[in-house]
Amino acid sequence: MKVDLQAVEDTAKDLYIRALKVLPPDIKEGFRRLLLGEQSSRAKQMLGTMTTNIKVAESTNNLLCQDTGVPVYYVSIGSGVEVDGFGLKQAIRRGVERATHEHPLRSSIVHPLTRKNNQNSCGIDVPVINFDFIDEPEVLRILMIPKGSGAENNSFLQMAIPAEGIDAIKTFVIDCVLAAGPKTCPPTIVGVGIGGTSELCMAMAKRASIRALDSSCSDPDGAALEKELSAAVNKLGVGPQGLGGDSTSFAVHIELAATHITLNPVAVNMQCHSARRASATFTPANVSYGF
Repeated sequence: MKVDLQAVEDTAKDLYIRALKVLPPDIKEGFRRLLLGEQSSRAKQMLGTMTTNIKVAESTNNLLCQDTGVPVYYVSIGSGVEVDGFGLKQAIRRGVERATHEHPLRSSIVHPLTRKNNQNSCGIDVPVINFDFIDEPEVLRILMIPKGSGAENNSFLQMAIPAEGIDAIKTFVIDCVLAAGPKTCPPTIVGVGIGGTSELCMAMAKRASIRALDSSCSDPDGAALEKELSAAVNKLGVGPQGLGGDSTSFAVHIELAATHITLNPVAVNMQCHSARRASATFTPANVSYGF
């Protein structure tokens, strides 16, 4: 399958706008589950306000949140796919620029030193584009995440001491959730990366934070730790928007990688309650959209 770069550009534009306007079904279901289990009347009221905001935004074709975020794309390339890699990156960048100008969207991207905003949601190495290769013949999949600053500001890395084991990981995750408090607009998805190297660990935490709520870590030990930490986080009392309650987080998600015998890296990256994402799958027959 040869990939049409114009189709990639059009799709990158559409995904950015779609992600900002339509919340994935699993997140809506996550709100429903939290409401059922919440004991605090104030927290229930806040969760109700959040769900009303989602309904109003979607029914009026408005953005779910004013923060258009950092545009992040994950590109998964299957076997038998022919694509110009550099051309694909440029096509995605053009799609981001078009979404910003044609919708129009607020550009949130600035130069890190001068703070100059080019008003196109692009800049040095932005949009952020991640590539992976998958065992699916003639498939190209693009996942778009508008990563808001409230969530991204609450990112943490610790090179823990291996001798402290899993207890150090648990303590670090709990401490990060407490440090973030209301700043991530909870309820959150707490993404945790464990192992690898420092940069891989942070990348895994980001991937974990954007996983669907009905997913689990592929490693059984990681999956068990997810369940334990998910329960622990919701006993901290942070609650929706930091106003107290049981609904601090939808879930804790974990991604793992092998690491060095003298390393124990652990990273946390959070996603806010407006856990936005949109995806498109290219096949020889068509382009289909999802989450």
